[in-house]
Amino acid sequence: MPPDPIRSALAPFDAVLFDMDGTLVDTEGLWWEATADVAAGLGRELGPSDLPHVLGRTVHDTACHLAPDDVARVSDRLTDSFADRIRKGVRVVPGARELLRALTASAVPTALVSASPRSIVELVLPSLGHRFEVVVAAEDTARGKPYPDPYLEAARLLETDPRRCVALEDSPTGVAAATAAGCTVLIVSTEVPSLQLLYAYSFD
Repeated sequence: MPPDPIRSALAPFDAVLFDMDGTLVDTEGLWWEATADVAAGLGRELGPSDLPHVLGRTVHDTACHLAPDDVARVSDRLTDSFADRIRKGVRVVPGARELLRALTASAVPTALVSASPRSIVELVLPSLGHRFEVVVAAEDTARGKPYPDPYLEAARLLETDPRRCVALEDSPTGVAAATAAGCTVLIVSTEVPSLQLLYAYSFD
């Protein structure tokens, strides 16, 4: 029997850890829109300087950036605004479903490591059609990305060393988190069919 190409390519690793927004689903634009809408209600306009405080960050972190004196209320508004947009439909990144199916077929454990709250993750998961062994959402660690905590927690739950995990990320915040955790990081982009290429070449 010929060797499994996915298993062969991943021989040094035990699991693949996926970011969600911007990596598996093209939702970062929706998150920016939601944040801009809430910011407008607070009398401010988002600009380039806000990017590091919005993309790849938790709802709590973004709320702290927008309204440090009203974090709880603004967090709720951000989550509701984001959820409303997701319910209208999300675009799955080309190649994402195929890659997830290939990993399942090769019995490679997977984890979802998201900066989004679990309520948002639960809205997105059906569109992926995949069962992750582990799902780490924003509420599951004391600190979110860019700290390593979410990736360390995913590796702990998978009972493996983070240094034996491949992490797929799209944002500088997420890359920083996965790198700090000790994972091998693959950077993907919604601008090119990067997951299609990963699937086609089996990580080669």
